[in-house]
Amino acid sequence: MGSAPIVVHRPSQSGGRRVTVHRHGRDDTLGLAHSDHDLVVFLEAAGVIDPDRVLDDPRWVEWRGGPPHQWSAA
Repeated sequence: MGSAPIVVHRPSQSGGRRVTVHRHGRDDTLGLAHSDHDLVVFLEAAGVIDPDRVLDDPRWVEWRGGPPHQWSAA
């Protein structure tokens, strides 16, 4: 795998960050997360085992356009 399968995109102007997962050769949107809790819920629904542990693992999650765990636009 060349990059992390889960991407947390830059914060939107209205708040929250789009979350996508790369699987089966394509990117699927999991939803718009407004907190770490939302992100964990999305990852659980996508089948990630123990999602709390992967949030800060760059092999699993790539945080784009802003620091990790920041949910609102700066």
